[in-house]
Amino acid sequence: MNKALTYLAVALSVAAMPAFAEGDAAAGEKVFKKCKACHAVGEGAKKKVGPPLNGIIDAPAGQFEGFKYSKNLMELAEGGLTWDNATMAAYLTKPKDVIPKGKMAFAGLKKEEDIANVIAYLATFQ
Repeated sequence: MNKALTYLAVALSVAAMPAFAEGDAAAGEKVFKKCKACHAVGEGAKKKVGPPLNGIIDAPAGQFEGFKYSKNLMELAEGGLTWDNATMAAYLTKPKDVIPKGKMAFAGLKKEEDIANVIAYLATFQ
């Protein structure tokens, strides 16, 4: 798929996502346990299989220095991919819909409430 079609696919998948109300950060902390094997947050967070997620909400994609992101993610980042709430929600729902050739093996979260809660939790690490 060429870059223009990839950007269009990402935009359409994000536009198709339901609107997410503000979630519950405390509940999101519990759901985030599914993410902890690969990602860290909080003071002293270091890269694991995936990059630390401090400051991820509303940040441009691919910004953690020293982490080797997929070529696909970096192409999308160059095109302006930003982890706003809608994009993060789409990614947490089905990562391969947002970054088709990305490294993340996680299939996604099924419940909209869990997604909103994880986003609220991540937002506490700005």
